[in-house]
Amino acid sequence: MTTIGRTIWAIPEGYIPSGSMSQAHDLVSHEAACLLNAGDDPAEVRLTLYFEDREPAGPYCVTVPPKRTLHLRFNDLDDPEPAPRDTSYASLIESSAPIVVQHTRLDSRDPHIALLSTLAYPVA
Repeated sequence: MTTIGRTIWAIPEGYIPSGSMSQAHDLVSHEAACLLNAGDDPAEVRLTLYFEDREPAGPYCVTVPPKRTLHLRFNDLDDPEPAPRDTSYASLIESSAPIVVQHTRLDSRDPHIALLSTLAYPVA
């Protein structure tokens, strides 16, 4: 089988609005990294957030089991510190095994709701 994914990914644009039209989990404004591990080994993933005016936050560590996916909401990150709201940032995702990363943002500050999704940039 062909290896699917890369071990280093970058998402240069990040922002979690603090406001939401609803506090229902599905409608809370959030950012997410959807991680796919199609391989046979667990992927130990480290996420680091970078900012314009302060030192990076992280690493935030998660494991994606083999042949599984993990939808990681940045809003849920709290160790070593919560991911900030209303602050621009970029993220670097480093994995012990090849994974595929898709970035998604739900901005529900307005009742018309905006959803953005894109693949992250993989290092070749």
